Amino acid sequence: MTAADSATGILSEPEHKVQLRRAVLASTIGTTIEWYDFLLYSIVTGLVFAKLFFPASDPLVGSMQAYAIFFVGFIARPVGAALFGHWGDRIGRKATLIATLLITGLATFAVGLVPSYEQIGIWGAIIMILLRFIQGVAVGGEWSGSVLLSMEWARGNANRGFLASWPQFGAPAGLFLANVAVLAFSEISGDQFLTWGWRVPFLLSIVMVGIGLWIRLGIDETPVFQRVIAEEKIERAPSLEVIKRQPKEVILTAFARMAEQAPGYVYTAYVFSYGTAVLNQSRNFLLAALIACTALGFLWVPVAGHLSDRIGRRRFYIFGGVFSGLFGFVYFALLDTMSPFWIFVAIALSLIPIMTLYGPQAALIAEAVAPTLRPGRAGIGYQLASVTAGGPTPFIAAALFAPFPSGMAIAFYTPGCGVITIIAVSLLSDHTNKDVSGEYDEARAAGRAPAQEAPF
Repeated sequence: MTAADSATGILSEPEHKVQLRRAVLASTIGTTIEWYDFLLYSIVTGLVFAKLFFPASDPLVGSMQAYAIFFVGFIARPVGAALFGHWGDRIGRKATLIATLLITGLATFAVGLVPSYEQIGIWGAIIMILLRFIQGVAVGGEWSGSVLLSMEWARGNANRGFLASWPQFGAPAGLFLANVAVLAFSEISGDQFLTWGWRVPFLLSIVMVGIGLWIRLGIDETPVFQRVIAEEKIERAPSLEVIKRQPKEVILTAFARMAEQAPGYVYTAYVFSYGTAVLNQSRNFLLAALIACTALGFLWVPVAGHLSDRIGRRRFYIFGGVFSGLFGFVYFALLDTMSPFWIFVAIALSLIPIMTLYGPQAALIAEAVAPTLRPGRAGIGYQLASVTAGGPTPFIAAALFAPFPSGMAIAFYTPGCGVITIIAVSLLSDHTNKDVSGEYDEARAAGRAPAQEAPF
């Protein structure tokens, strides 16, 4: 028995299945809570923040100012990926996941306590910027750790897409819960929604964080990291290695997310500005439609991950890029009918093309880095897409609509994103169902991989 085997232990198949289920459950519930916190902000931005923190501005300018704070969270996400990716590879996946969950939850709780412009002037917006940045840093560190928690407990190579899709499940599930919470307190508070109703979903996050911490404290560290500890392979500056050794993969993984991130935030964030100002629909109607949308979305995520195991990660992802690129035209064509029925249908279906990409995305990106570097560092490329695609989207949508007041002007943005995604993923290696740890070991034996690297 090697030192690594002594450290990690040889688990029987039943024992391993128990640990795998715990890891998948912990990563899924944890990411659901973190995305509830992060995406709750995107919902409330279009409904509340322009009026509450920029009341003196023109409505369009006020919306842009509110979305600027929204963007701050996306700028912070690559910072979090580098910071927590570094510590995840030094102190372990479990410790960093506990830290990201706690930081995100406390920052979100604090958002619910921020005074409005009428109470403290511009300081309210400044506090929001600080809290949004903190929130973004923590969410940026969440992804790679949660994906690793599921994938590093896996045995075999045939179902990595399915296992890695469960942390991805957390984003639409968190958005579902956020929409339910905002709709519930919109109904309860009525005309007082701008006064106190919007704050309650933020304050409730502290309860969800307590549940998430209880679950994550009960899991074991992954076998891969235990082997790293046993073999004393921990690096001093792990986050710098992926940029130095695989810059192409970092850039390509960021661009591979364009067709998912950019249209996704049109459908889940900008829709509130467009839906209330242009379509003249109530916030409760839009929230109800988004609840249906997110329910369909999170049901499709594991299916998409499973299909990528069968069809091939790259091939299925290219199909998703085409689907997402073309769906924008259908979406805005239905919205612009001004019919409540077709508006509801458009919103309800809008996450299906996005989740077609999002389901297999974790495995695709982690595997692209796996042969020579631990996939935790793939989070840097993953989170860079937040700056190039997710964060700017409301600005781009508003800028396209201003000179051409039609949803079709915004729709032309989506095929451009689709083309970028298809090109990027075509240039990435496809490791579907391949033994990436074996590829690593062969590379190390041949002297092509650094001795201090741990296998995936």
